[in-house]
Amino acid sequence: MLKLNSKTQDAVLFYVLRLIALLVISLLLFIMFILFKSAWPSITHNGLSFIFKKEWNPVEDQYGALPFIFGTLVTSFIAVLIAAPVSILVALFISEYLPKSISHIVSLLVEMVAAIPSIVFGLWGIFYLSPFVKTSLAPFLKTYFGFLPFLEGPSFGIGIITASLVLSIMIVPTISSICRSIFELIPQHQKEASYALGSTKFEMIKMAVLSPSVSGISSAIVLGLGRALGETMAVTMLIGNSPVISKSIFAPAATMASVMANEYTDASSPLHVASLCYLALLLFLITFLSNLFAKSIVKNFSKIG
Repeated sequence: MLKLNSKTQDAVLFYVLRLIALLVISLLLFIMFILFKSAWPSITHNGLSFIFKKEWNPVEDQYGALPFIFGTLVTSFIAVLIAAPVSILVALFISEYLPKSISHIVSLLVEMVAAIPSIVFGLWGIFYLSPFVKTSLAPFLKTYFGFLPFLEGPSFGIGIITASLVLSIMIVPTISSICRSIFELIPQHQKEASYALGSTKFEMIKMAVLSPSVSGISSAIVLGLGRALGETMAVTMLIGNSPVISKSIFAPAATMASVMANEYTDASSPLHVASLCYLALLLFLITFLSNLFAKSIVKNFSKIG
């Protein structure tokens, strides 16, 4: 059997790892190239005005991405607004209040939510959440907060708010698991020092746990946002798939992922296919920018620290 000396082993390992890294980067660039090539007919036909057009009519070959960009951003941001505080509180409860023997079990159960298939969330949303929104949540919000303009209009159970609620549940494991890992990295002597200064449990968590974790929490939230932006099946089943821009969160809408899932197999004209690929390219760009934003948050807070 051929034996390699230590220098040769290090060289082989270096080149293997570099090859794997280059393959991953090449795959990313290849995907971008394929999307750009497939979307090129729509890019040349519509230009950047595609982003700002509201019309989406495949029959007349009129395509605009604005309703889908609106639906994607609104549902994702509402989901993050709901999921972020819940995820942080769940992470704090697991890391600071539960005994170690139980915290591992509870954290495992929370993370198992991420393993549930998207279509299962969609079916649960159709059979349970949608009737709940129509008969209970919407009347409650209209009774006490009906003066807000984004709560106007009828609720049919299917719409922006229903899709956002399901999205918020789906991204809780992502945000909470990252936050829990960050909280567990806080040195124990830092917490004990806070107690030694006379802090209560609440004050200790505020000063010794949350304050040093701001950058990590922010990046976890942005990564959860990136997860929500690309969700397809559950949103497709619950958002209503209507290419309109409405100020009411009870109204139906559509996202970039949902329109691609609905129309790609039935797209007949080359411009229709190219426009869907143009949407995919825009969604890729938005998720890339959201992850880049998360990296910049961590970098900036690290410099401040």
